[in-house]
Amino acid sequence: MESPVLLVIIGCEIGFWVVVFAGLAVRYGLRAPRASTLILRTVPVVDLVLLVAVALDLHSGAPVEQIHRIAGIYLGVTVAFGHSMIRWADVRCAHWFFDGPAPTPRPKHGPEAVHHEFIGFARWLLAAGVAGVAVLGLALTVADDQQAHDLYGIFPLVGIITAIWFATGPAWALFDQGSRIRS
Repeated sequence: MESPVLLVIIGCEIGFWVVVFAGLAVRYGLRAPRASTLILRTVPVVDLVLLVAVALDLHSGAPVEQIHRIAGIYLGVTVAFGHSMIRWADVRCAHWFFDGPAPTPRPKHGPEAVHHEFIGFARWLLAAGVAGVAVLGLALTVADDQQAHDLYGIFPLVGIITAIWFATGPAWALFDQGSRIRS
């Protein structure tokens, strides 16, 4: 049987988008921006559900699997990127359904593209930090010694993701900008 944490992650992802779409429906469909903001501010509850589920699973003695480490990364990503994902959905919803302005396209070259890539990378670093804090918190509070040791397996994975993100994001954008200047 699959880990119950996998089902919770799937439920949290669905829950995230349900809350976002409900908030946008209230904002635009009912024209109630304050109520919409209140709904959208409940997104962290979804993150809390995931953290509690992982803690309960570990507390029950479940062996740490890769999905437990991925849950930490998922949590970090939703904390670091959640607001920008909501803003992304908001702009598109306003444009597609309510005659709002068109979304600003992502810059592809030049200093704006480099800046964009560094902002995304900074968000990833925040996500990695949140994941690390969540794992350390779980390791120090609910995990036994073996579980804690296994949870620390998140750090090499986060390191690999960080290196790849930097190489394919900011470093690539800097290289691209430099090669365009020399051309």
